[in-house]
Amino acid sequence: MRAVVIHETGGPEVLSLEQVERPEPGEGEVLIAVKVASVNPIDWKIRRGVRETAMPKILGNDGSGVVEVSRAESFAAGEEVFGIVPSGGYAQFATAGAGTIAKKPAGLSHAQAACLPVAGMTAWQALFDQGGLQAGQRALIAGGAGGVGHLAVQLAKNAGAHTIATGSARNREFILGLGADEYIDYTSQDVSEVAKDVDVAFDAVGGQTTASLVPTLREGGVLVTIANAPPEQAAAERGARALVFSMSPKSEQLERLAALVLEGTVRVEIAQTFALEDARKAHELSEAGHTRGKIVLTVSD
Repeated sequence: MRAVVIHETGGPEVLSLEQVERPEPGEGEVLIAVKVASVNPIDWKIRRGVRETAMPKILGNDGSGVVEVSRAESFAAGEEVFGIVPSGGYAQFATAGAGTIAKKPAGLSHAQAACLPVAGMTAWQALFDQGGLQAGQRALIAGGAGGVGHLAVQLAKNAGAHTIATGSARNREFILGLGADEYIDYTSQDVSEVAKDVDVAFDAVGGQTTASLVPTLREGGVLVTIANAPPEQAAAERGARALVFSMSPKSEQLERLAALVLEGTVRVEIAQTFALEDARKAHELSEAGHTRGKIVLTVSD
């Protein structure tokens, strides 16, 4: 099969489109003929060596496609599925455990479905499982136009929270169009001075942004980050909490996210679509850090 592989860490130039052996599903797994894979920041972070990984490595953590072979009772060959694909999504075939995927509804495109697993479940779990966000509370999303952030804004608003989101000037109308109640232009405003009494702050940006969110928290509030070490001491001094977490795949959350997209409550913004052989260009765009929504790779028609 064709797959995008890395044999060493480095820049986009280490991405290599090669012919490799097709993986075989184990007990409780399926083999998926991948239609679309999504590009997530963790992909290029792995490529750059931020997270240690065995080589050679097929990149890509999620995707959507058709079950080719099933060794799982809950899925049959020919069914359309989407979810987390541990063997690597930048490939014509990928294996996945039954608990990391869900059946793709007919009304959901493969491109939309491929965008939901990593980004959607990260947003969901940060806000609700980790942050405990409830209706009537105040949520602050840092990076409201990004792949994770644009979904988090919509999920928070749908949950009945007063939703504040940060973004650059060019994304103002986009972020407000997602349903945000307030927009903060981080290029001209200090979020620590503008946002107050936040119950759940979600940091999908990292860098200096993480610490800047602490002053926005109310006593008893929580800062959830996926992009940096949590400023636990600073948060504790405000009577708040700060934590970092990694997403855990859950089929029921995938199903709920798909339902929200189908009913029009959540929309998936696709910034750009690349062919598999253009994975280098996709990584360059993602690393630039100003993408609105998600980037996807078309693996097969």
